Amino acid sequence: MSLLTVNVGSSSVRLVAYDEHDRPLAELHAEQSQLAAGHEQAAKHLLPEFAARERVQPLDAIAHRVVHGGEHFSSPCRLDAEAEAQIEALDELAPLHNPPALAWIRAARALFPEVPQVAVFDTAFFAQLPPAARSYALAGPMVERHRLRRYGFHGLAHGYLWRRWQQLRPPGAGGRVISLQLGSGCSVAAIRDGAPLDTSMGFSPLEGLVMGTRCGDVDAGLVLYLQRQEDWSPERMERWLNEQCGLLGLSGESADVRALLQSSSQGARRALELFTYRARKYVGAYLAVLGGADAILFGGGVGEHAPLVRAQILHGLEWAGVELDEQRNAQARGEEARIAAATSRIDVRVIPVDESSILALEARGVLARA
Repeated sequence: MSLLTVNVGSSSVRLVAYDEHDRPLAELHAEQSQLAAGHEQAAKHLLPEFAARERVQPLDAIAHRVVHGGEHFSSPCRLDAEAEAQIEALDELAPLHNPPALAWIRAARALFPEVPQVAVFDTAFFAQLPPAARSYALAGPMVERHRLRRYGFHGLAHGYLWRRWQQLRPPGAGGRVISLQLGSGCSVAAIRDGAPLDTSMGFSPLEGLVMGTRCGDVDAGLVLYLQRQEDWSPERMERWLNEQCGLLGLSGESADVRALLQSSSQGARRALELFTYRARKYVGAYLAVLGGADAILFGGGVGEHAPLVRAQILHGLEWAGVELDEQRNAQARGEEARIAAATSRIDVRVIPVDESSILALEARGVLARA
């Protein structure tokens, strides 16, 4: 018997099947070109094809990553019609992520009506952020009416980085961790003893770090000014901030860090400089939040494969106890590695993130309690 995990991103889908001991059996990674006809059609085509593989049969559960759980979903849950409706009601809070996830959930239910399904929410890891970290300085009635708070995202990734650090950390090491999930979307979290104290993404995945095509932190007054000057609709502004800014907008070339590292253009250099500066600024802020750190962890495609980016983010942090081993850092590409110098007071590691394993683990827990 196997458990299937479905991890829907903004431009890709990853399917992984696990046996009863949570050992991977099979994997499928669908890129944007395979999703051209839409997530609903892709799900109807790819799910039965994948589930029919000999090693995957019989299928006894399906676990879905859902980006936004709002205030209602603070932990994983078994999916039913009511849960699906509540997830759909959150579409406005995560218009690029929740609808595709819901398309896969509904396709899976139609194809495998007898197989239990579980939703695991990216926001759940940050559901209990301290009040000062989760709040905006906005007028109370409006906050209550529209559920305005900092939700945080990439919870599966930051949770994985923390759990893996627990397995790797030397005896006696403390529990203060700064985790950076750097990919197409980027975020950083401050975690103490497994509890997140702050994170860079907020009400939406737009806040915080510079990302591939997302702007990150920006003055709200700038957005209002631009809407008036350009006479843009909210939808036009949303597309621009999400799809045309970030590294792509800064460089005028690419949203891909690999391409920008190979480019000699001024735009590419400027984009990477702001990208690493913003991340370094957040690391400094979270050192203050945590009162220092015992480890800084890098995950995600950029965090795992870009030594120069990691070095630039941590440049000048020797005062805080961060020292990189240049050779180890240069060699760490896509594999787990300790890249701190022997004299560094803060451990620094590259940890490839395996969100699918967290989906499987959380789903097993939900089903065991059912």
